[in-house]
Amino acid sequence: MPLVVDAGFSLRTGELIALIGPNGSGKTTLLRLALGLLSADMGATSIDGKPIASLTPVERARKMAYLPQARPLVWPQPVRDVVSLGRFAYGAALGRLSDSDEAAVSQAISACHLDGFEERAADTLSGGELARVHLARALAAETPLLIADEPVAALDPRYQHQTMRLFASMARVGRGVLTVVHDLDLTLRYATRVLWMHDGRIVADGSPAETFTSERLRNVFGIEAEIVRNGARIRLDIFGPA
Repeated sequence: MPLVVDAGFSLRTGELIALIGPNGSGKTTLLRLALGLLSADMGATSIDGKPIASLTPVERARKMAYLPQARPLVWPQPVRDVVSLGRFAYGAALGRLSDSDEAAVSQAISACHLDGFEERAADTLSGGELARVHLARALAAETPLLIADEPVAALDPRYQHQTMRLFASMARVGRGVLTVVHDLDLTLRYATRVLWMHDGRIVADGSPAETFTSERLRNVFGIEAEIVRNGARIRLDIFGPA
């Protein structure tokens, strides 16, 4: 049985795309196919007009950063060293960062509100703090595209909003972000575009205003909800299971 079918999409710089759908709908598989980490039986993925499969690992790492759902640490590295891993595609090595590498690492640490954590061993951090470290590692790569799988799942509400604001600011300055999000309110507030997945298919693709409907929420998520529109603002009231 195919895991993902009829799931073509594009990601352009300047967009913050939220990929949403119920558990098991194929979101992570779609990301891994798009990144060339899984081989597709049919279809193709390209970046800047070149097939993903034709790029070397270094070329791919310079074009897009990937923040997976599972982010294991092999040993208790200091936070700065973990973040510095994002610079390896540029020839950086731990302890031998160039000035530009150092600047990128410091900027990523600040963007993720990790100042003061630089020398902390990563295995002493909370789950939410460690999630921000891995996000900083992806940001340090300074790629045109960032693909993140549930980056705010372990974060408290404050850092969830800070992360989504960071993604929105990245899109405004011309980078592209595709992120899996389970919080529909965050999607409504920050995404410029939404991909809806259900049973391995993309069933809707458009702005939050265009795609959020009570019928679609019922069909995709199995919930009863009302969309409340007040000018440009949209609020979601969820009443419970359909």
